[in-house]
Amino acid sequence: MHVDEGNALGLSVSYELFDFDLMQGGADCLENVLDEAEKRGFSGLNITYPSKQAVIPILDELGPEARALHSVNTVLFRNGKRIGHNTDWWGFAESFKRDMSDAHTNDVVLVGAGGAGAAVGYAMLKLGARTLTVHDTDGTRMAALAARLNELFPQRRVRVCRDLKTALANANGLVHATPTGMLKYPGIPVPADSLWPPLWVAEIVYVPLVTELLDTARKQGCRTLDGGGMAVFQGARAFNLFFDIEPDIQRMLRRFHSRLTSSAA
Repeated sequence: MHVDEGNALGLSVSYELFDFDLMQGGADCLENVLDEAEKRGFSGLNITYPSKQAVIPILDELGPEARALHSVNTVLFRNGKRIGHNTDWWGFAESFKRDMSDAHTNDVVLVGAGGAGAAVGYAMLKLGARTLTVHDTDGTRMAALAARLNELFPQRRVRVCRDLKTALANANGLVHATPTGMLKYPGIPVPADSLWPPLWVAEIVYVPLVTELLDTARKQGCRTLDGGGMAVFQGARAFNLFFDIEPDIQRMLRRFHSRLTSSAA
């Protein structure tokens, strides 16, 4: 996305993948990656699973949303400092407003309380959700996110959930924010027999664009939102941070879907 949009704007942009799956030591190499990128003159880094929270101790400053959410997906190198930002929440909010603005959000279930979950939970509350029910297999992380969001939104209700099936039966919508459904983490994160209208389902995984969760929900009649919009909108906000230039988001959306279609062919 960044390279394509840079080319369209007359910028020379390069983008390099640091894949922990191919590195000895895996995600434990995070600090070394930041050191290398900074020494090589990178403008910054995008941070993804599983490092959105682990990166925080090795940064110098945090933007307000990153500080509030304790989650970073964009790091800038500026004047000898490493500054962490969170563009995920804005990306999800913009995607939801574009395609699901008329959806009921009185009671929303959030599955996943990690860095991505914090961002989309924050986004849903910003969008007006009255009750957010947080579910995660890690009870400590689940409780910590619920407590943090309750502090940030004292007029809303954020609660933890251990009975996912009951929570979904009483909810307007489901937002999924775990790695389940990615190519290397196949599967479905909730009971398939809980996915029935009028429940809507929003996904943040975008490779593949149609996860098993979305495929099941659609076949059973649920309205759905894939992760592509969030991927592009958060990328557009990161592009602006990296280069201090406003990208053409509609062009980025077209090229994103064009590339996905080409790669799937």
